[in-house]
Amino acid sequence: MEPPLNARERIKLANKVIGTRIIRTPILKIPKDDIGIGYPVILKLEYLQHSGSFKARGALHSLMKLDVGVDGVLAASGGNHGIAVAWAAKELGHAANIFVPTITSDSKIKKLEKHGATIHQTGENYAEAFEASATFAASRKMTTVHAYDQVEVLEGAGTIALELDDQCPEVTTIVVACGGGGLSGGLASWWGTKKRLIVVETEGTGTYAAAKKLARPVDIDVSGIAADALGARRIGTQGWEALTSVAAESLLIRDDDVIDAQAVLRNVHGMEVEPAAALGVAALRSGNVRISERENVALVICGANST
Repeated sequence: MEPPLNARERIKLANKVIGTRIIRTPILKIPKDDIGIGYPVILKLEYLQHSGSFKARGALHSLMKLDVGVDGVLAASGGNHGIAVAWAAKELGHAANIFVPTITSDSKIKKLEKHGATIHQTGENYAEAFEASATFAASRKMTTVHAYDQVEVLEGAGTIALELDDQCPEVTTIVVACGGGGLSGGLASWWGTKKRLIVVETEGTGTYAAAKKLARPVDIDVSGIAADALGARRIGTQGWEALTSVAAESLLIRDDDVIDAQAVLRNVHGMEVEPAAALGVAALRSGNVRISERENVALVICGANST
């Protein structure tokens, strides 16, 4: 019997599965002081991905790996994951039912409609939308794609790290937003302890920070500007295990700093990105992250489905 594949091998396979259908997103090298950080940084532009966010990778990988039920595909989402699942389902010829909370922006609802999904807008937050989706699926033969706590989703997200290694092998330090841990956990799964991983959350969406403080995943009260994208009530088991295995750092930032970072990206580089995508820029502009002269820093600009 052959031994199980390790995380990097599984991510390599995921890249082969989805590689011809997703966008190999470009990087942008930002010179010193260009966006008020004080040292050069590299931006991985996942906001240019299909469906407007990195979520397309995990959604597509899941649907290409799993057997889809006769009643199609189901997802609960704050918006981005649902859009990605709707896009992937349309690409592969499946019906999609997407549950989103009432705080989901009109722009995200319109994108769900564009991809032909049946939309169920219910509950005040992601957790309540997820509960409603589980009830809906109970009497149907559907394939659920979890927004973050699913191994296929993490493996899809991990292909970002694989690409970045190819594009910029000199990178030593990565700054990334976290909601339920799908993206950050995917990056941790690829890099292990080879690179420094800094996880950034807003004060109202700090699932990793709360779990790190108590050494276990716990529920939080979700609020603030990034709640529709980073609206998980607690970090997922998959992401938590991946992040703790590499001792990923944790940083909380204010909503006002995120708004400022969005404006900088818009005014300096014409990037219209959602709050979650600006967290890394906000973190580095805040001065609360110590970066040595030996480090080469990359930020994942994760989504453009703004409110």
